[in-house]
Amino acid sequence: MCAVDVTSVISTDRLILRGPVMSDAPTIASLANDLSVAAMTGTIPHPYGLTDAETFIARAQACDWKSEANWVIEHQTFGVLGGLGLKRSVRPELGYWIGRPYWNRGYATEAVRAALRWVTRDWRKSVIVAGHFADNSASGQVLCKAGFLYTGDIEHRPSAARGRDDVPTRMMVWLA
Repeated sequence: MCAVDVTSVISTDRLILRGPVMSDAPTIASLANDLSVAAMTGTIPHPYGLTDAETFIARAQACDWKSEANWVIEHQTFGVLGGLGLKRSVRPELGYWIGRPYWNRGYATEAVRAALRWVTRDWRKSVIVAGHFADNSASGQVLCKAGFLYTGDIEHRPSAARGRDDVPTRMMVWLA
């Protein structure tokens, strides 16, 4: 009998969302070590080094795809340019980040839309939540373009890079 680890792979016109592998660690570390990137996420610390990237990859490789999904966002020409994750619960929550050299090119919106198709097909969920820090309107625009709507709720969420647990976060919802 042969055991094969299977991770979900999603393709779009320009991107591939796939499980991270250890050879991605230097690129992930380089892109995520930018404070402008890390400070707009809840979980990426700053500074972010190679060991942090390797730890993330090991955790992502060990995840149960029935309850958590972690992808790197890879451009077919430029390589890895960010990451996207989903945590399954009553209302799954989506999070993502894009390295600064790749901002304002539509990659985040394209990746989020692809992940939404996946979560409705594979997890059979029709309600997804996401949030963006109030000082990150670009992320709000990405979520709006992907079909999310503001709930009117503002939660105080942690940001590892900022060293705070009370960053105002504008909550949004997507309904299939």
